[in-house]
Amino acid sequence: MINIDVLRQLALSFPDATEAPHFDKISFRVKKKIFATLDENTGQASLKLTPLDQSVFCAFDNSIVYPANGAWGTHGWTIFELNKVNKGMIRDALKIAYRGVASKKSNS
Repeated sequence: MINIDVLRQLALSFPDATEAPHFDKISFRVKKKIFATLDENTGQASLKLTPLDQSVFCAFDNSIVYPANGAWGTHGWTIFELNKVNKGMIRDALKIAYRGVASKKSNS
């Protein structure tokens, strides 16, 4: 179990990671691209993973980690229940999400 402050600290620990509002959520970005969002109201984080990485994390326990609804989930966006997930797992998932976005070529 982790809290919102821990998630924020982990997400912002990556080089050039920034925090910005994203509709009713908080987004964590690198190169202006979102690698994670945080919904403070529900205590959920959504991370941009590959579908393969998503399946690995979801295999752990699909009541803690599961695909986002609809097309978002089929493209790898994965929900993590912060009140149930351990720090090591969310740290690993954030690292994968960050690297996936940071390694892509920027069009800006």
